[in-house]
This record gives sequence, structure tokens and C-alpha cells, in this order.
Amino acid sequence: MSMPAVLQNSNQTFAGHFILLGLSNIFDLQILFFLLLMMLYMVTLSGNILLILMVRRNPRLQTPMYFFLTNLAIIDICFSSTVVPKMLVNTLSQNRSISFFGCATQLYFHLALGGTECLILAAMAFDRYNAICKPLQYHMIMNYKLCLCLAVGSWNLSFLISAVLTMVTFSLPYCKANQINHFFCEMPPLLHLSCADIWFSVVVECTSVVIVAAGSFILILVSYLFIALTILNIRSTKQRQKAFYTCASHLAVVFLFYGTALFMHLRPPSSYFPEQDKIVSVFYTVVTPAMNPIIYSIRNKEIKDTIKKNMAVVNCH
Repeated sequence: MSMPAVLQNSNQTFAGHFILLGLSNIFDLQILFFLLLMMLYMVTLSGNILLILMVRRNPRLQTPMYFFLTNLAIIDICFSSTVVPKMLVNTLSQNRSISFFGCATQLYFHLALGGTECLILAAMAFDRYNAICKPLQYHMIMNYKLCLCLAVGSWNLSFLISAVLTMVTFSLPYCKANQINHFFCEMPPLLHLSCADIWFSVVVECTSVVIVAAGSFILILVSYLFIALTILNIRSTKQRQKAFYTCASHLAVVFLFYGTALFMHLRPPSSYFPEQDKIVSVFYTVVTPAMNPIIYSIRNKEIKDTIKKNMAVVNCH
């Protein structure tokens, strides 16, 4: 991607790089943020890697649900890694610059992986719908070919849409100040730096969010509406509780991720508040990837049993 040519009639010149202002300029807060971010990033890496290994080691976990869960863990590792390492460096560094190409690359992978997570969460809801509402046809419906198509389709569609959004964003002329009032290159603060009319970029952004995020969110809500109706018709209290706990972890992740992501991207440009947006962005870029493996481990008996079994083997040796 080439650097956008600064408008010839502009009185200002784009510096060729951006400055990320970060979360805070107060030194004591920077130290605190660094420690918290480092802790959450370590939890993200260790928790999701552990989750992937446990699924791989247990043959009983080779099912559609764990196939999508493995995809989600890989996404969370990559999603967090596009933002947090640079964020950690900038928190304690005087030089918070990021090159034009580096900013474009960060935005591209951030949008692509965020979109993929939206679609994978929708695929997981579809899987739970078939498991609970259509148990007799479940294995016929959720076969390996369909699961693979859903996963590959999610990755490909999200990376394609992200490429469009990134090109739309960085084809704009940047002739205002090059300081991004954020801790990473995200679309809303970048658009505010452009000296051109951004209505087309906003329309493209909102359309993409509606298709990927809002569309998959509606699919999840519809799936769980049918799941809830099915659970209410189960006579056995034990079976009803088991079905509910199976879906509770998924719902927790959905509301944590979608609530913050939709808030950031489905708003008019006039409602842009940098300090508030930073807090919201921290939740879906840093907190959610760290919480996902914890939520699934706590709510999932098979994962906990696999971890205990492997720990017992290690202790024996």
C-alpha cells in the first residue's frame, strides 16, 4: 500500500508517520497500565494456548463446538497480538510513532480478526442451536465439511472486507496533525485526522459492520431464542440446567465482545469521544481475549477434566 499523496492544495504536509498518544501521559498511570496490560496479555497467550493444546490432546473434544472454540482461541491470540505488544512499548516509551505502513497493517489485521471473531461466534451459536434444538440430526447437519466451510468462509470474508476498509481509510488525504488520540490505529480516530470529506468512508464502515457484526449478532440472538424455547420445554431439571450451562459461556463472550465492538463502530462521527473510546476499545481488544479461555474453562467440564488429567500425568513424572 503506497502512502497517500498529500493534497497539492493543502498548506500542511503529512509527516509520513503517526503518533499514538496512548492511554495516559501521567508516569504513575503508565506504569500501572503497563503492568495490567502485561498481565492480561500473558493470560491471553497462556490461556488460549492451553485451551488449544487441551482440545488437541483429548480425542473426545474433536467435535464441532471445540473446532470453533480452537478457531476462537487462535483469533484471540492474533487479535490481541496486533495491538498489545506495540501498546506495551508505547506505554513506557517517549517515541510513540508508528509508520504509515505499520498503521495500515495494524488496522487491517485488527479489523480482519475482529470480523472473523464475530462470524465464528455466530457459527458457534448455529452449532449450539443444532445440538440442542435438533439433537437427532445434529451429527448429520454439523458434519466436518460444513464446519470447515463455515470457518474458512469466516476468515476469508473478514479479511476481504478488512482489505476494503483499510484501502478506503488510507486512500484519504491526511493533512491535519498526525497525532492519533488512541493507543492503536483504529478507524474512527484515523478518519478524524483526514482533511477530506469522510462520509463515504463512514458509510462503507457502517455497511461492513452491519453485514459482519450486526448481522452475526442478530443470527446469534435468533439462535438463542430458539434454544431458550427448547430448554423451557425440557421436563428434566437436570437436563435443562445442563443445556443452559452449555450455552452460558458462549453468551457471556458474545455480550462482552459485541457490546463494546458495536458501540465503537455503529455511531455517527459527531459522537466521537476519545477518552471514552479508549476505555471501550480496551475491553474488546485486551480484556475479551484474556477472558475467553477463562470463561470456557470455568464453564466447561470436559476442558477442566482434561487439564486435571494432564496435570496428574505431569506430576507422576
